[in-house]
Amino acid sequence: MLSFTCMSKDETRTVEADVSALVIAGWAGRNEDAIRHHIEELAAIGVPRPSSVPVFYRVAAANLTQASAVEVLGPDSSGEVEPVVVPLADGLWVGIGSDHTDRKAETVGIALSKQLCPKPIGRALWALAEIEGHWDEIVMRAHAVIDGERVLYQEGTLAGLRTPTDLIARYGGLPEGSLMFGGTLGAIGGIRPSTRFEMELEDPVLRRTLRHAYSVHVLPVVS
Repeated sequence: MLSFTCMSKDETRTVEADVSALVIAGWAGRNEDAIRHHIEELAAIGVPRPSSVPVFYRVAAANLTQASAVEVLGPDSSGEVEPVVVPLADGLWVGIGSDHTDRKAETVGIALSKQLCPKPIGRALWALAEIEGHWDEIVMRAHAVIDGERVLYQEGTLAGLRTPTDLIARYGGLPEGSLMFGGTLGAIGGIRPSTRFEMELEDPVLRRTLRHAYSVHVLPVVS
């Protein structure tokens, strides 16, 4: 059970959502050059290229977390900021999350790697109906603390990603009780681990920002 604060122009309310299905859309970009860039940066660390784009991965919903810290096994995982889509009784809502992934396991199998890590998501949501008209203008960014330094890790507008309605149509629908991650942007300086990951969606039209952050605690690998 997840708790969300739904923020619309008319009201702000808290809802409890029983999410039992988690879908992660991979290679969900609209720009072929950007998709190629992300595929190549993953290939550089040994991740096989996808057979088709976009691709949809099913991951255990139990991996979703709204905690401020996560635990991962070993030093080879990293976050990536994504919009998330949550269908509720009154329509589609958009939030922010991190498809935190084990990059070492990703070289063996992408679906496996996505299952191995927690998937942090924020608590605040915007009504999709209020932002879809200016979706392309919304800025998505992430900062990461790497070797003790806070750096800009990802940044770009959502014009680089397929819209939620496009992804949902390609997937075949998204019923209430589901949640979909909607794709990411290339990492500035390459994919690398961090001890803290901060993410945000900035809406320059309605002048508001969604934020979420989490710390990463590495568990030792013992053979």
